Amino acid sequence: MKAGLKITFLGTGTSQGVPVIGSTHPVCLSTNPKDKRLRVSVLMSWEAYNFVIDCGPDFRQQMLANHVTKLDGILFTHEHADHTAGIDDIRPFFFRQGDIPIFAHERVVKALKKRFDYIFADENRYPGAPAVSINTIAKDVSFKIGNTMAIPIEAYHNRLQVFGYRIGGFTYLTDIKTMEEDQLKKIINTEVLVVNALREEPHHSHFNLQEALDFVEKVQPGKAYFTHISHLLGFHDEVEARLPENVHLAYDNLVVEI
Repeated sequence: MKAGLKITFLGTGTSQGVPVIGSTHPVCLSTNPKDKRLRVSVLMSWEAYNFVIDCGPDFRQQMLANHVTKLDGILFTHEHADHTAGIDDIRPFFFRQGDIPIFAHERVVKALKKRFDYIFADENRYPGAPAVSINTIAKDVSFKIGNTMAIPIEAYHNRLQVFGYRIGGFTYLTDIKTMEEDQLKKIINTEVLVVNALREEPHHSHFNLQEALDFVEKVQPGKAYFTHISHLLGFHDEVEARLPENVHLAYDNLVVEI
């Protein structure tokens, strides 16, 4: 990677997004744009390359909002709907570019084939369906995206294996609760760390705010940004004001450059 890396937070919300449909919670009623969160995803851009991590149900809206006209690939963290349900909306990119590369654990590929069989069909393809080129990734095996390398980082979302990724000085982790020490070592000295911080109260499969802060203290990144945030964490500005100097709440359409 010869040029700098630009990270755009496409979405920073949890599985239901913020506001939650029908909710009268004060955060859901907030008029602050930073309290409105689409499902979690980031766009990584450098030189002429654009890669996204995850494509949830808000993918189309996110691509339009950020004027993305070219997509070089999708890295999946895991198979849950809030991270994969937007895959059909790669169609405009497919029509212009051809098969869109995807990078995922073998288990995630199997789940996508089951839920989106028409995208992965070898024969009798529906004429309007998009297509992908599959790149199966594995623990401790780096892989190439564009002209740089991505390092998979294994963690657990309760008992479900998930992948985070390190690309140069940038590390992205979401939906994590635990991580083995050998994987943690891959993150040390990262310039920018993104990690999930769901809410104040403990959760069975996500870091809460204190766990996310403890993780940052252990990893010691240059800067950290919290994502996959629910309305239960509180108002963006109030939470941000309580965080350490080098730790921030991410928000939709925030851009960070490395």
